[in-house]
Amino acid sequence: MLDKRRSGSAALKMHASVFAALGDETRLSVLARLSRGERQSIARLTAGTKLTRQAVTKHLRVLEGAGVVRSVRVGRESLFELEPRSIEDVRQYLDEVSRQWDDALARLKSHLGE
Repeated sequence: MLDKRRSGSAALKMHASVFAALGDETRLSVLARLSRGERQSIARLTAGTKLTRQAVTKHLRVLEGAGVVRSVRVGRESLFELEPRSIEDVRQYLDEVSRQWDDALARLKSHLGE
């Protein structure tokens, strides 16, 4: 069942912001690098890419705004890490939607006599 603490339009807004944040190839690439499990600096996230630090910073802010990543200040540097809770919430939402569609299709098949 969906997280009861988030109801109605608030939950939908949260899910929509995560989907919007993940709807960009560059942000998915940044997220893939962060999914390796360790905190990373902007410099490290830009290493080996054609992206500028400013571009990565912009994408990280979008991901952070959607709750997909979080930044942790270590000395003078900000390190970014994956925030698994928001991804898990969206996964649960998709599982629930999938179950609803499966139920609807089963009812349709039953109605059609299959």
